[in-house]
Amino acid sequence: MTHSIRPATHGDHAQILAIWNPIFRDSLVTFASVEKTPETLADYIDGRRARGREFFVATEGETVLGFASYDQFRAGDGYVHAMEHTVILAEGARGRGIGRALMRAVEDHARAAGAHTMVAGISGGNPGAVPFHAAVGYEACGRMPQSGRKFGRWHDLILMQKVL
Repeated sequence: MTHSIRPATHGDHAQILAIWNPIFRDSLVTFASVEKTPETLADYIDGRRARGREFFVATEGETVLGFASYDQFRAGDGYVHAMEHTVILAEGARGRGIGRALMRAVEDHARAAGAHTMVAGISGGNPGAVPFHAAVGYEACGRMPQSGRKFGRWHDLILMQKVL
C-alpha cells in the first residue's frame, strides 16, 4: 500500500498524539518533555494555520504514519522568511520515503507562502536526523553545545539549513 500526504484533520489527532507523546516522554528527538493533550494539539495546529502554516500527515489507508509542520524560526519581522520545521515518523514508518515526502510538502507549502529558508534544529541525541536532513539538501550551519536539557543532562543543538 502507498502512503499519501494531506493536511491533518481533527480525526487524526488521537493517532498524532500516540506517535508524538512517547517522543516527548521517552526520547531525545526533542528537548521538550511536556506531552500534548487533545486540546493543546488542536491549539498548536490551529495556531499554525492562523499564521498561514500547515500541519501535514502521512497516511496509509486510515493509519497516520507521521506528520510535519513548520513555523517562523524566530520572532520578529526580520525573520518572516525564515522557517523551522518539525518532522516526526511512527516507529514502523522509517526508511520508506515518508519523511522525504513530508519534508517536500512542508517545503513546498512554505515556499509558496514566501519563505526563503528552512531551518532544522536537531537534538544531538537524535543522530539519525543529521544524515536524513543532509540527504534532503540541508547543510550544517552550526552547533550549540549544551543548549538543551532533558533527562538530567545537557545536550547539543545542531542547526542545519536549506535555502528554498
